[in-house]
Amino acid sequence: VEQKTGALRKQPMSKAFTKDKTLSSIFNIEMAKDKTGEEIKQIWQQYFSAKDTVYAVIPKEEFDLIWKRSQSCPTLLCALPTREGYEFFAGQWTGTELQLTALINIQTREDSAASQLTVYHYPELKEEKEMDSTFLNVAEAQCIPNQVHLFYVTDRKETFGLVETFNFRPNEFKYMSVIAELEQSGLGAGLKCAQNQEKT
Repeated sequence: VEQKTGALRKQPMSKAFTKDKTLSSIFNIEMAKDKTGEEIKQIWQQYFSAKDTVYAVIPKEEFDLIWKRSQSCPTLLCALPTREGYEFFAGQWTGTELQLTALINIQTREDSAASQLTVYHYPELKEEKEMDSTFLNVAEAQCIPNQVHLFYVTDRKETFGLVETFNFRPNEFKYMSVIAELEQSGLGAGLKCAQNQEKT
């Protein structure tokens, strides 16, 4: 496992989504020039609220911190709560884009493992995510970017330390530490609850 996830640093995952996303392809940047930050946020939220996708607005300071940390630590591991336990997703930054795929795909398909969730960051204005809904529903897709925020924006040295260990000392990395951090943060609790209700 460590060898195959360590290979993430050497080459990017193949993209499952065919077209490159630019902010201008989904948002009228010229129209936004005369709008306040709050107005742009409302337009963004209104546009995506009708779509089956995950979207967010990230404060500039938080995006700057994510950007800075992703430059030194371009790979990370997230744990997605499932009915049976947890499924690990490995992520790799390429510029302002974060591609994530299930760790099992990397183990079985190696270099041909395609992204299952791509997080596009538009530093000009906003952020949006695209997912392959055959693998993830909206709630599951939201859980993973929330963990990106948890691991890259944290003030806790131990939390970002997990990302640093994953990037620089993979032989010391403990997969269960990601689950422990997720459970401590409470991020996965709502998803687990929803999954348990679906089961009954």
